[in-house]
Amino acid sequence: SPGPHPMGEGPAQGGDDMDLHELAKTSGEWLRGSGPQSDIVISSRIRLARNLADFPFIARATESDRDEVGRILRERVATLHGAGQFSGQLIYVDVRALEEVDRKFLVERQLISREHAEAEGARGVAIDPREQISVMINEEDHLRIQVLKSGLDLAAAWDQINELDDLIEARVTYAYSDRFGYLTACPTNVGTGVRVSVMLHLPALVITRQIDKVFRSLQKINLAVRGLYGEGSQAMGDFYQISNQVTLGMSEEELTKKVADVVPVLIDYERQARDFLIRESQETLHDRVSRAYGILRTAQTISSEETMHLLSSVRMGVNLGLINDLEIPTVNKLFIHTQPAHLQKLTGMELDTSDRNIERAAYLRRNLSSDRPRPDNN
Repeated sequence: SPGPHPMGEGPAQGGDDMDLHELAKTSGEWLRGSGPQSDIVISSRIRLARNLADFPFIARATESDRDEVGRILRERVATLHGAGQFSGQLIYVDVRALEEVDRKFLVERQLISREHAEAEGARGVAIDPREQISVMINEEDHLRIQVLKSGLDLAAAWDQINELDDLIEARVTYAYSDRFGYLTACPTNVGTGVRVSVMLHLPALVITRQIDKVFRSLQKINLAVRGLYGEGSQAMGDFYQISNQVTLGMSEEELTKKVADVVPVLIDYERQARDFLIRESQETLHDRVSRAYGILRTAQTISSEETMHLLSSVRMGVNLGLINDLEIPTVNKLFIHTQPAHLQKLTGMELDTSDRNIERAAYLRRNLSSDRPRPDNN
């Protein structure tokens, strides 16, 4: 894949070049299913929006402005290695130089936004090898810093992103107002510039038709609900992202706590709904899970949407003990590896929709067969 380079100038050092083909074979730290409450909470994410004081916002920036912002931020972020407690080597990927399938691959991986993938002009992303940290350069703002953790782990995510932000702020001058706080391209991010979000898997609330009621109550306390890939995306596979809507007037810690406080309530609702399904309609639930597992193991052609829908039932079935020969890291991996760009990276070729559907089914059969290799949590 063109585009990835170690941070800093000069040739790759010590084999730190990020190979997207190799990355496609793994699952990423946040999908390992190892964090707290990971049967329901897939991941915790905190994102900070920042801009450089001496340049126009991206919407008003010239091409040369974007080039200069990109050069400055890439150089400054390259100096983070070994600073403070931050020991990770960030690998820079020139998003502008990537082919479309590679950009979509990074979106599926949750390492860049769809907007970043589809934009024009100079832009890039710095990623740590464990995929917990993603620093987007020239997205909607000059800088979007993101930290992802497996399960419900917002406190750890905040500690890490807070240190990372401080280290970057010591190297550049952010656009900041004593009255308004950090200045951002979108008014909803002004203030702290923080977006705290938790991705949850809520199939039982969907089956019992309580999901809309839950979301209405979240909106009353200014929490937004989005799909798997953020704003404007659908809730495929019963995955939902819960995040703060407003950043002004509250501290980063207060916003983190606001989201962190409501997540245990949602976890409890989902657990109650699962208990209800087991108690009141166990045969129906078992049939639903068994059928989903059977289709995934035998289908000859299958769409991405149907795969997500069926994997959602299977994932719940594993967590409820209805499927005993499958582990959550494997299911989590399949959610991502069966996405269109991942399939094409894994096969090493461009595939049209019908070929992808055939390849997806073959991939599922290989990974769900009774003689498959056990997962190594990669």
